[in-house]
Amino acid sequence: METIKSYLPNLIKHSDEFVQSLIDTLLMLVISGFFVLIIGLFLGVLITVTKKDNILENKYINRPLDILINIFRSIPFIILLTALLPATRAIMGTMIGVKGAIFPLVIGAIPFFVRQVEQALADVDKGVIEAAESMGLSPLEIIFRVYLKESTGQLIRAITITTISLLGLTSLGGAVGAGGIGAFVIRYGHNRRYYDITYVCVILIILFVTIIQTVGNYLAKKKTH
Repeated sequence: METIKSYLPNLIKHSDEFVQSLIDTLLMLVISGFFVLIIGLFLGVLITVTKKDNILENKYINRPLDILINIFRSIPFIILLTALLPATRAIMGTMIGVKGAIFPLVIGAIPFFVRQVEQALADVDKGVIEAAESMGLSPLEIIFRVYLKESTGQLIRAITITTISLLGLTSLGGAVGAGGIGAFVIRYGHNRRYYDITYVCVILIILFVTIIQTVGNYLAKKKTH
């Protein structure tokens, strides 16, 4: 214990805040990730099936949605955070802390995930889709029994990549008071130059990413056929 204190004096001193920052980061990741998964998957499927020559072709849905996704995807997250402050306060009731970070995290990550889903669904064999149509399957049945089933492995990879990206966004959100590991490192590691805190948090983020990627690769391999 004395050895740990000698190498990590500032981390030990602020251990309570460190633990709370971990909890805050996990809360932001899980809650925002849930909404990104549901909304992003829906929009990814929608933008795919409404493309030209697809099962629910509709240019009046596809084109505006495509443009909207491109607009939000092109905005750097730190700028998007600031731009969304009024909307965040109106919807969440606050602009700071975990609660204030959820809305911008969801808005910032959805466009990225939608493109990942779109790419995963694009890899589904067109012949399988045509065969399903010839068998009389409805568009909804084709979506669930063909698109989603056939692309499960790719979708898991998309979720893995998006989760890692979302973890990075939670840290970046600390720059504007979102809480979590990012805010903790900025407050002590950067502003006060407590480098032991910075190094431990870097190692922790690397560990998180490694675990997420390993689990994602395993599940994707199991579901790929």
